[in-house]
Amino acid sequence: MKCQLKCHYLTTSATALAFGILGVVAASAAMVSDAKVAFLMPDQASTRYEQHDHPGFVAEMKKLCPNCTVLYQNADGDASRQQQQFNSVVSQGAKAIVIDPVDSTAAASLVKQAQAQGIKIIAYDRPIPSAPADYYVSFNNEGIGKAIAQSLVEHLKASKVPTADVGLLEVNGSPTDAAAGLIKKGIHEGLEDSGYATLAEYDTPEWVPAKAQQWVSGQISRFNKKIVGVVAANDGTGGGAVAAFKAAGVDPVPPITGNDATIAGLQLIIAGDEYNTISKPSEIVAGAAADIAVALLSGETPKAEMTLYDTPSKLFTPAVVTADNLKAEIIDKMINGKPIQTAAELCTGRYADGCKKLGITP
Repeated sequence: MKCQLKCHYLTTSATALAFGILGVVAASAAMVSDAKVAFLMPDQASTRYEQHDHPGFVAEMKKLCPNCTVLYQNADGDASRQQQQFNSVVSQGAKAIVIDPVDSTAAASLVKQAQAQGIKIIAYDRPIPSAPADYYVSFNNEGIGKAIAQSLVEHLKASKVPTADVGLLEVNGSPTDAAAGLIKKGIHEGLEDSGYATLAEYDTPEWVPAKAQQWVSGQISRFNKKIVGVVAANDGTGGGAVAAFKAAGVDPVPPITGNDATIAGLQLIIAGDEYNTISKPSEIVAGAAADIAVALLSGETPKAEMTLYDTPSKLFTPAVVTADNLKAEIIDKMINGKPIQTAAELCTGRYADGCKKLGITP
């Protein structure tokens, strides 16, 4: 199975080159000095923010501005809490705020509030369509949705799954997340002209896996054996779909997509319960966000490759991962001198046998 998205990962030093800000490191010592920079993440439903995004941002900030302070907060899926956290970092004197909004529409007021006070705002991972931030950095979310859908369709056709009288479920992300909207748009593009009908689709509130599981359970009762696959927008919702089929006694579980390459999602692929995911090492985008923050605070204009929602933007292109390339893309690929995940992290307990079948050994 070939990937629909080619892997174009950049190390943090290469990221600096991409933005044309190698001179920022020297300039930041004098111009940024001991600035406070906030890093506001949206939820804990996905483990990526605690395990990858935050550490990646802190590591790059230490390289660029050793005396700067990172103010980290996670809103745990609560837009009101994120508003409070935003107010807190402003009161603490943050000069730049990197924000992955819980609610992309509500975040517009935060952008305006910050900019009125001369605070630089970087939209992170999820765009803020109705209020242009100073910069937007993310993976290509629309491309991700299209890629996971096309990958699933190719797999179904290669497996000679008929298109008549059957179809797919579509489990989207949160309706308040603009990035989820882009993924959803990409999924629709990927399924267009596939020959497989979309039986039903669902926007999962706050990306909560349990809500995705509950909805999929209802669709299993409704459509039963007509369901030949599920396009889920991330590993959490994909895992919820897997749990729903297992609880219903469906064996084998139809192929289900994912996104984020979480440990849980990768283990589901190893076990044969999830078909694909998207590997997007968050340290890459987090490092880029740090580069941009320091550049803006230093009076630089970070180079943009495009404008999205009237905001200068940089989008990174990740890779589709299936069982066929999991070892190459996750175990063998190095980011900042470390594998994306280690065999020891993935091949635990009941997943050990699946790892052996894929040639993965701790």
